[in-house]
Amino acid sequence: MEMESATQQKESGILASAWGWLRVFPCSLKAKVTNITKSIKKLGQDDPRRVTHSLKVGLALTLVSLLYYARPLYDGFGVSGMWAVLTVVVVFEFTVGATLSKGLNRGFATLIAGALGVGAQRTAILCGDKGEPIVLGILVFILAAASTFTRFFPRMKARYDYGILIFILTFSMVAVSGYRVDELLVLAHQRLSTILVGGAACTVISIFVCPVWAGEDLHKLIASNLENLACYLEGFGDEYFQVNKSEEGGDVTKKDKSFLQKYKSVLNSKTQEDNLANFARWEPGHGKFRLRHPWQQYLKIGAFARQCAYQIEALNGCIDSRIQVPQEIQSKIQESCENISSESSKALKALASSIKKMTDPSPANSHIEASKKAVNDLEIALKEASLNTLDLQAIVPAATVASTLMEVVKCIEKISGSVTDLSNLAHFKEVEPNVSPEGKASHLLHRGSVNPVLDGDSNHVVITIVEETVDSPETEKNQNLKAPNPGKRVPV
Repeated sequence: MEMESATQQKESGILASAWGWLRVFPCSLKAKVTNITKSIKKLGQDDPRRVTHSLKVGLALTLVSLLYYARPLYDGFGVSGMWAVLTVVVVFEFTVGATLSKGLNRGFATLIAGALGVGAQRTAILCGDKGEPIVLGILVFILAAASTFTRFFPRMKARYDYGILIFILTFSMVAVSGYRVDELLVLAHQRLSTILVGGAACTVISIFVCPVWAGEDLHKLIASNLENLACYLEGFGDEYFQVNKSEEGGDVTKKDKSFLQKYKSVLNSKTQEDNLANFARWEPGHGKFRLRHPWQQYLKIGAFARQCAYQIEALNGCIDSRIQVPQEIQSKIQESCENISSESSKALKALASSIKKMTDPSPANSHIEASKKAVNDLEIALKEASLNTLDLQAIVPAATVASTLMEVVKCIEKISGSVTDLSNLAHFKEVEPNVSPEGKASHLLHRGSVNPVLDGDSNHVVITIVEETVDSPETEKNQNLKAPNPGKRVPV
């Protein structure tokens, strides 16, 4: 009886849990579907180009599938038409540069490996039936080992890694299958043709249907990174000294501090920059970017920007530190620190704007010089504070902030130099100076020379008037006035 009651209780417990799960299932399913829908919507809204890319891949696959669907095409390519479908799947990438990189790597690797494979098979035949497999095995071993070793070279791995893999695969397939297949040349021709068709479809659709350029993304990424650094420096002065005031009991209003985290995106951007620069080299000239645009220079700017971001991370640690700066020292360095951060921020913004608009970065020079002047003022203030303070430990927090700000200014100088080099290499357009109406009016509409008359008459001189054209409202206004003709000698 006890066993039966225990069994009944167990069964009733299982049924109760199952019934509870069934009751909750519709609600949980609805919640999961809602979360997935929101995730998909957010993914598309963050970058609408992802949706376009998905449609482009679908279009390319549909087109190359005609090699199978259309009977005349199928009779020409046969079962090898499936290689075109596989090529689209593995070659079509998000950016034009990545697609061209994979497509060209796959095409040339297939062509070279196929030719070498046929040559290896023909060479092995000369060795007789017994020697043929031995020769083929040796050739496959040598080429596969040598090709694999070349993948360890950083330059080869960055640009041609995918091509080397396809080379090894194609050579091995052609060399090995040629031992059993009689019509090897026909098979190699069909596969090469279908791969070229798939690669061509990817290339055409990638370039001419809503293209996504890796070079343009790299250009925008570098400018955005400089703006993120500028955003932090712009608010650092107020934030740092407000933190110290709040620790001493002052009232500080709360505000949005999201700018304190923006610099972190710069620290983690190296891999993305390297990939975009590598893909940008494969792209043809487009928009504002010519064929041999100096993409490598963007990596130098990115490297200096990361150095600056590391210094900013140290500044951020000073904000989070609980060590207080004495009020008398703080009052001496506050103005200089705020000037450094403000001018450095303006310099970075000017450099970012120069990259975005592809204009001369010289407007940033004035802000860099102002930040250097503020650094000199800060050094003087620190020396005065150290002389007037017996407790050297009280100066350490202020000295840490000061030295870090000095390093930030040095990093910005390096960034400015790299941007200047980029502007020279990429032929950025010159910035036209803004001339005020007063400045335009100050230009003389006519220029002349006064010469004495050497005929013995000391009461006369001769003025020779030379016309100078200035495009301004003042010019048109003065043209209505009666003036001497250009070149006319006027006795006075």
